[in-house]
Amino acid sequence: MTTLTVPARPAQDAGLRPVPWRRMAWVTWRQHRLALAGTATLLGALAAWLWLTGLQLHHAYAAAIACHPASSIACVHLINSFNAKDDFLANGGILQAVPALIGAFVGAPVLARELETGTFRYAWTLGVGRRRWTLAKLAPLAVAVTAAAGAFSLVLFWYYQPFFADGSSIPLDPRLFGLHGVAFAAWTLAAFAIGALMGLLIRRVVPAIAATLAAVAGLLFVARLYLQQHYIAPLIAKNPFNPPVSAWIISGWWTKGGTTISQSTMNQMMNSMFRRIMPAILPKNVNESDIKFYKGRANSQVLNYLTHHGYTQWTSYQPGSRFWPFQWIEGGWLLALSVLLIAATVWLVGRRAT
Repeated sequence: MTTLTVPARPAQDAGLRPVPWRRMAWVTWRQHRLALAGTATLLGALAAWLWLTGLQLHHAYAAAIACHPASSIACVHLINSFNAKDDFLANGGILQAVPALIGAFVGAPVLARELETGTFRYAWTLGVGRRRWTLAKLAPLAVAVTAAAGAFSLVLFWYYQPFFADGSSIPLDPRLFGLHGVAFAAWTLAAFAIGALMGLLIRRVVPAIAATLAAVAGLLFVARLYLQQHYIAPLIAKNPFNPPVSAWIISGWWTKGGTTISQSTMNQMMNSMFRRIMPAILPKNVNESDIKFYKGRANSQVLNYLTHHGYTQWTSYQPGSRFWPFQWIEGGWLLALSVLLIAATVWLVGRRAT
């Protein structure tokens, strides 16, 4: 009696199948839902505050421009009421910190917490892969915080409209430029990418948060002080020049015979001439409300004198019509920087020894 043998089947691959992206996204959500909830709470609270104060601001502005005649006591009262609402939110200083805070408290702990606690060793044994694991963490979170910041920037843009219409602020103002349009979302994304890289390099949550805040603040300082004004070559005009209300005046200087005169010298000369001209044109019995008019008249005479004696005033400025080109330029380089930083983070994770 013979024994029948059945050929053995080829051994199937015993390796683990890659974890689907949707499951990895679900794990990312479970791990970082508190950070995302904190971001939503922060932006939601600020949006509600801006909405409530913005309604009062818009109503005050509408009442002021609808009042006629503008010189009446009632209209002056309404105008003063609108000007009184120019609080600390008007210059945008406190809101500049929002992208940095999101990058520090959402981006920095993403990898730093895993590396600090050592749980990354367990995560890398689940058949996910280091770079796949890193990308699955960073990409969904980056999209989420950027989308939330983009929605919040719409509220900011609406809030500042009365200041832009009144002329007390301009969209290209460096203090406000990054708070609306696409720039606010782009800065939030860049801050998140900086935070993720800092978390990987430092491997400690608290130091990574501090480094992220410092790096974003430094980048914002450089962008506002040096980069923004050079996105497009500024226009140059000479006297007489009355810039549009929305124009961003970058610098001004004086020349005579092709030689540039220092600003301190011009200030001394103009102040001396102003002190001589002002008493000559100021009536004896003048109301305090008219003094501003005579000061403007004296300044005009000083400028006319300088112009007729060979002095030329030059002004470098950016017109308000360049707001959206500037927005796309800034959003573009911030997006490129963010992609580069996230790619560098993913690459470094793959290079890091277990």
